[in-house]
Amino acid sequence: MSTSHSSNIQPQPPPAINTTPPQPPPTAIPQATIEEFKTLLENDIRIKVAGIDLDGILRGKIMAKTKFLSVLQSGFGFCSVIFGWDMHDKTYAEELSVSNAANGYRDILAIPDLSTFRRVPWENDIPFFLLSFYDPKTRAPLAVCPRGVLKKVTDELASFGWEAMCGAEFEFFNFKETPDTLAKKGYTNTQALTPGMFGYSLLRPSLHQDYFYDIFDQCRNFDVNIEGFHTETGPGVYEAALAYDNATKMADMANLFKLSVKQLGLQRGIMPTFMAKPYADQPGCSGHLHFSIRDINTKTNLFAVSTASASGFGSSIPFGQQLHSPTSDGEESTEAAGASLDAALNRPDWETSVEGVKEMSQMMKYFTAGLLTALPSIMCILAPNINSYKRLVENYWAPVTISWGIESRVSAIRVIGPPQCDPKGTRLEMRVGGADINPHLAIAACLAAGLYGIKKRLEMPVGPTTVETGEGPIRGERLPKSLRESAMKMLEKGSIAREVLGDEFVEHYGATRMNEHRLWETAVTSWETKRYFELV
Repeated sequence: MSTSHSSNIQPQPPPAINTTPPQPPPTAIPQATIEEFKTLLENDIRIKVAGIDLDGILRGKIMAKTKFLSVLQSGFGFCSVIFGWDMHDKTYAEELSVSNAANGYRDILAIPDLSTFRRVPWENDIPFFLLSFYDPKTRAPLAVCPRGVLKKVTDELASFGWEAMCGAEFEFFNFKETPDTLAKKGYTNTQALTPGMFGYSLLRPSLHQDYFYDIFDQCRNFDVNIEGFHTETGPGVYEAALAYDNATKMADMANLFKLSVKQLGLQRGIMPTFMAKPYADQPGCSGHLHFSIRDINTKTNLFAVSTASASGFGSSIPFGQQLHSPTSDGEESTEAAGASLDAALNRPDWETSVEGVKEMSQMMKYFTAGLLTALPSIMCILAPNINSYKRLVENYWAPVTISWGIESRVSAIRVIGPPQCDPKGTRLEMRVGGADINPHLAIAACLAAGLYGIKKRLEMPVGPTTVETGEGPIRGERLPKSLRESAMKMLEKGSIAREVLGDEFVEHYGATRMNEHRLWETAVTSWETKRYFELV
């Protein structure tokens, strides 16, 4: 790859969008694989399977082993109503295309993903498999299946020779409650598991040591790998960071982590919550996601300048020439040459003056620009519930604007790279999402938005938060303040969400969020009765 820095570098056209129609799911599982699973399940009589709905809730059942083995090739019918009702099993007021009274809430096709096989250690090691959903007539991936939405994006990345790597962090409050006690209290006056504000405490976990350590150990036995686990600031709040992995495995682990914590808590009379904002006067619960892109063959991190350059990024893929900063790839260059290049590319001053920006490859900048540009359009995936927006308010660390910064925890996107980490650890952190995200949809939306930026060769819509202007620090556009506002952004004609996630998904998902807003709009809350009941 040529690394000369001339002033007449011409942008190359973006890579062609993959227009290959979705293929039917594989129906011919090798006989050897079937025989392997017959052996693995030899001593079992029942199997647990589960798919994921749009709210990120696992919907499943137990099957006889004989039934399970018989449907590995063909799949089996699963009631489509899981995409026709809300999280409390109430059908949507507006009937949607996938599941409705007109089609009789027909079955959709469920196929076990054999690569997700694991055993549930706290349920006597029952075998467990995740499901993916398909249209029963066309056998094409169901447009609203969260695992299918993510697969569509990862397949497109793979067509360019890339693989997305991800991490996830979840904060969650814990209470000395059960479903029965919460119902009797009307979900008010809940008792926190531990008192006070004590982040990174070595004392508070000792109060419920079996629960705390069981989460770490049992998740590991469930193939859900926790990298770090500690108390956060707030009464009874923990935070877990899951070990970095490819996008599909991370989404699966993130969803199963929530399930694991809830089930382990129920066994001990403890109720964890992944609500974005369970307390009005406390920080909320974040669901931060980390992203990088690597070369499938070489496993090099294409977000890092040094590794992207070493891998020849820009010369072997349909993307266009990589544009490094003047000294980023180790070549000798004069300040004048660097200034000439910056001027030719119309680069803003912060490209060279802000520490850390030179450690971002051009691919990382395009990805970040795409994510920032698309953020309002995919907001209702990162903040999917009414309560999500109670967390996203000013004067907390939760970001409320289109913003990014080097190691900035007050921005929507935090860029992490040298010298804070090794170049191979270069990545960005999406900090908008709360713990209430559907991990598959959130990861898919972020990756699709980032890929959009790469293909369009987008410029950053705003400079880093550390840059001062004559009017003070750079402030980006305010993000939507409500679920209705963000859903309307997604549903707009020609929205970026429509372009990167498809009209069929956007129409369905957007309608489910509007349904949630309508339920909230007509609800009478305890705040209203306390405020108005006697005095108005």
